[in-house]
Amino acid sequence: MYITARERLILKRLLSTRPENLTTKQLAEELDVSVRTIHRDLKGIEQLLQKYDLELVKKPGVGIQLSGAAGQKEALKRDLFRQSRREYTPEERRILILCTLLEAKEPVKLISLASELDVTMATVSHDLTKLESGLEKFDLSLIRKRGYGVEIVGSESAKRRAMSNLIAENIDEVQFLSLIRENIQNKTKKTPESLSGRLLGLVEKRKLILVEKVVEEISKQLPYSLADSAYIGLVVHLALAIERIMQGENIEMDPVHLNRLKNAPEYAFARQLIARLETVFRLSIPEAEVGYITMHLQGARLRHDQEYTIEEEDYPVLLWTKKLIRFVEEELHCRLSDQTSLVQGLISHLKPALYRIRRNMKITNPMLPKIMEDYRDLFAVVKKGVAAVFPDVSVPDEEIGYLVMHFGSALLNKQEQDLHALIICSSGIGTSKMLETRIRQEIPEIKNLTNRSVFGIDQEDPEAFDLIISTIQLPYFQGDYLVVSPILTRDEVEKIRARIREKLRKKRTGFKTSPGNPDPAPSPKLEQTISNMQKIHQYSGGIATILRGFQCFVAEEAGSVPEALEAACLRLREEGVIQRVAPVVEALLKREEKGGLGIPGTQLALFHTRSQQVVRPSFTVCFLKQPFVMKGMDQSDIRADTLLLLLAPEKVSGPVLEVLSYISSLFIENDEGIALFQSGDQQAISAYLAKRFERFFEEKLKETRSV
Repeated sequence: MYITARERLILKRLLSTRPENLTTKQLAEELDVSVRTIHRDLKGIEQLLQKYDLELVKKPGVGIQLSGAAGQKEALKRDLFRQSRREYTPEERRILILCTLLEAKEPVKLISLASELDVTMATVSHDLTKLESGLEKFDLSLIRKRGYGVEIVGSESAKRRAMSNLIAENIDEVQFLSLIRENIQNKTKKTPESLSGRLLGLVEKRKLILVEKVVEEISKQLPYSLADSAYIGLVVHLALAIERIMQGENIEMDPVHLNRLKNAPEYAFARQLIARLETVFRLSIPEAEVGYITMHLQGARLRHDQEYTIEEEDYPVLLWTKKLIRFVEEELHCRLSDQTSLVQGLISHLKPALYRIRRNMKITNPMLPKIMEDYRDLFAVVKKGVAAVFPDVSVPDEEIGYLVMHFGSALLNKQEQDLHALIICSSGIGTSKMLETRIRQEIPEIKNLTNRSVFGIDQEDPEAFDLIISTIQLPYFQGDYLVVSPILTRDEVEKIRARIREKLRKKRTGFKTSPGNPDPAPSPKLEQTISNMQKIHQYSGGIATILRGFQCFVAEEAGSVPEALEAACLRLREEGVIQRVAPVVEALLKREEKGGLGIPGTQLALFHTRSQQVVRPSFTVCFLKQPFVMKGMDQSDIRADTLLLLLAPEKVSGPVLEVLSYISSLFIENDEGIALFQSGDQQAISAYLAKRFERFFEEKLKETRSV
């Protein structure tokens, strides 16, 4: 089939995973043409749709919608994806030129590019001018000389980064899955069948499939989950690496930086991943690649709320998170800092986000236009706050969009639920949380919500849910599901309500157990209930242990920080909290060597560690007779006269670690809290801790019940 570039864009809009009524005026504005031109294009589209038993439904005053069976829509989408003879938009044409130049080992003639794309050399020359500035952010440059040709010059790592970015920005998860999970024929090298095909043609399909299998195998061993976008980014990076190594291209990394990465926990997984790939592809992969994979895993790390803990290197991120929340609170005149899930979500997002930004690792956010349109004011506030908190970091709008989702969820957070729904999102960076909160707000009868990524749906039984809601099409999923946007429009709310009514009707007319029937099978939620009760017990036990053992004291004889820590540990040994003093003091001082422990803007220093010598968790405040100069977490000098000591056994449950992490977050919540911890009033601090822990426990109870 042949369609124009504009017709294809209109079809893509109508086939969107976020269906809504579109007006011809909206389409004309989006495509920068007249309404008359859109009407003309729609006539051609109507003829094409007949082959798929689809039709355009036009409602005066409402808009246009694509009507027909979901299977037929999928067939049309697949055919558009594989379309061979086609016309490209200027943007697509430039992407194809980039693909050719990034792959080329020698200069490419202008006439060759013009011939391949069926345009004039003047058009190609204009496209190249447009591309030049975009290449600079990857440390690449475009060389153009008469009689020489066109060439992209730069390091191998820069070229790979540009290739990965092209794929990430222009191919969604469904298209990627279609390539690696479906039997799509290999594309010929002569003419690209589609933009997606050409981009994925940067890597041989067989390599992608083999790499994806290895990544899937190793990712199951990771102690944290990967968002789909991170998973795909890792697969693409590795497949490109294999392809380029086989072509004789090798990547390099600064030896000092590589040695530093070897101490990261992700390095062992990266080494395992590379070793497996060396076996599969029968080639030697340089150690620098292990370093780059380690960076990918570090940048992609996500923690589920229930797994949330603050590690020593996370504390600066906690400081920034609290500052950002305070800024938004002041701008919006509402309290948000008491929402633990917001703090957790922002820390979980900001840590990898800052890592990505500082290493020029691109992130995409397909929801950005919708977020900026529907949450314009909140977006402006968060962007202003980010600029104030991170004055030296250029945070892209894509990242700010995800932060807006976290704040949006916190602002909408309320109401209970009744039914059980499964939510499937393509990204684990905020979209599922936003959709979850919107559902809870708009449809309170939904009792439980379970979040899964595209790659995690195989773990769930569709029959276990009253409703399955997805933000993307799921061509391989067998269950019945609804496609909505993370923002959840009014029409989508009605669609979900209609499906709920249908489900409830079926339940009412379904089989009911009578007294004569055998006893029903044990509830499938039994194990979950037991697990929840154990978790609640761990939360309450951890809180009780810490409150019972909490103490403040003055280190009268201490002439230095190590002496003060020793005095505190001696007291704790007498009370049975620790066994041997010296190893615990040594571990605390080693933490200080790794980076400053002083809390900026205060006279507080936070010392914390986990050790085999610690019997039970504890929190102690140690006051010094005189202040000592210490390095702050922001590397500035502070005069500390109060040491905050958090200790935990080496092996401790997740809930207890959360309790300790929660204490850490209280130190910088507000000026009143800081003044209280510096006051030396044990009774007042104990009362404050008890009050805050009560609120924390109630929130955890609510979270656990919603699982």
